Amino acid sequence: MKKLFPIIAFIAVALISMVMAGFAYFATQEAARIKFEATADDALNRIESRIDLHLSLLRSTQALFDARNGDISRNEFKAFFNALDVDKNFAGLRGIGFLRLAKTGDEATVERDMLHDYGVSHPIYPDTTQPWRTPIVLFEPLDPSNQAAIGYDMFSEPMRRVAIEKAMSDDQQHASGLVQLGQDTGASQTFTGFFVFVRLNVETAPDVINASRSSTSGFLYAAFRARDLFQTALSRSPLLPVNTEIYDGDGAVSGDNLLFRSETPPASTFGDRLLVTRKIIVAGRPWTVLFRPTSAFSQPSSRAIPVMLGLFGLLLAGAIALVARYQERAYEAASRLHETTEKSLIEKDLMLQEMKHRIKNSITRVLAIARQTASRATDVNEFSASFSARLQAMAASQDMLTRSRWQKADLGDLLRIELGQVFGKELPEGLLSGPQVLLDETTTQALGLTFHELATNALKYGEAGNSVGALKVDWSLEGRGRDRTLALNWRENGQKKLEAPAETGFGTKLIDLNVTRELRGTIKRDYQANGLNVEIKIPLAN
Repeated sequence: MKKLFPIIAFIAVALISMVMAGFAYFATQEAARIKFEATADDALNRIESRIDLHLSLLRSTQALFDARNGDISRNEFKAFFNALDVDKNFAGLRGIGFLRLAKTGDEATVERDMLHDYGVSHPIYPDTTQPWRTPIVLFEPLDPSNQAAIGYDMFSEPMRRVAIEKAMSDDQQHASGLVQLGQDTGASQTFTGFFVFVRLNVETAPDVINASRSSTSGFLYAAFRARDLFQTALSRSPLLPVNTEIYDGDGAVSGDNLLFRSETPPASTFGDRLLVTRKIIVAGRPWTVLFRPTSAFSQPSSRAIPVMLGLFGLLLAGAIALVARYQERAYEAASRLHETTEKSLIEKDLMLQEMKHRIKNSITRVLAIARQTASRATDVNEFSASFSARLQAMAASQDMLTRSRWQKADLGDLLRIELGQVFGKELPEGLLSGPQVLLDETTTQALGLTFHELATNALKYGEAGNSVGALKVDWSLEGRGRDRTLALNWRENGQKKLEAPAETGFGTKLIDLNVTRELRGTIKRDYQANGLNVEIKIPLAN
């Protein structure tokens, strides 16, 4: 407990200080968030109030048409619009118009009426395959830049058509998505904006079918320039320290559906920490509004307070821990020395036990190989040569494991060493191919002997005795994780026709025992007219 006292004291005092600093920091952040949300809501109220004012103008125009049952001449509509003083009272409104509803094929009647009203022919355009036509027959202000709009069929454009179809089904106002005003009519200047449509009804005669219901004669619409509309709403005094982005729709926000972005950029110091997102419905159309603070936004309290509190707490905790640390230094030094000694003794004992185990396994393997080699040898020279070669194969595997501190051995390196002992150290290019595979101690020793025996048989009986190029070895890994399997193919090609031996020698038995029993794998031999194919598969531990 004495040893841990400086740490405990430091952690306790520092934790208390950090908790207090954290509370102070989060209180500061929460106050800033609440203040900015109130500012953002104020900006949103300004936007909604301005939009409601403009939509009320469309409702007033609808009331005028309803009072006259849709029978409004061009001059009457112009006089009504001029009386509104739009430039002064309705900034952002590009104009108000009337769309005549007609079935496709009845364009001539509408064009004749426009010729009567304007004294100039206005053909309905563009061509369309839609069942309805909604050409613009009235629009104010009808300045030279808007003359080309007369006769334009809004039902031909998909974004506007969706809003018009919704307006057909009820008496509510319906906004379109984002459009470029003037683009379709060939105007010299275009603006990002939107439309709001509402249908106009005329009472049908009593002898007409469904006379109890009103029929749609057309649609009133208002065109809005987004930038002028929202800038006017947000520029009202006092100016709010917010950067505003308005997107059409309630889904993902991107440049493709951006209606408006404030000219004043957001303050980079806040990032998106104070980002406020609001969803509003404008004439049945959802919008997403994002508010970020600008550099003019001031937080209700200083951020330096929690920083200073945290630094003071850390200094205090450090001072307390330092004093306790000096008092316990001698004890800690003795304790570390004792721990180091104990650890060294334990590691030494583990190394001795591991060495005993490995020496015992090696001796057992050597004795088994010696007995089996002796049982098959015809004389001392044959025994000496075979036994020495197998011991060299074991020694090569042991050497690789020793150099890797008994961790892992590379399969490719193991093959090069074992084949080099049999065929010579200079092996031709392309003899071996496959990915890097790291083998553990048991797999390395077993495969080392296996490769030695396969190489010895190839040298004695196969074409590889004449040319080592007749031998090809490739491998791959199959499966993942705990199901990984090493698949190795040993191919001997040449002119010699190899046949399965009548009796199984010790080398073949040693190969089979290493693969099937020790490594729990499989081995298949395919004797062919031009050589031998050996396929070995063994599971690999993680």
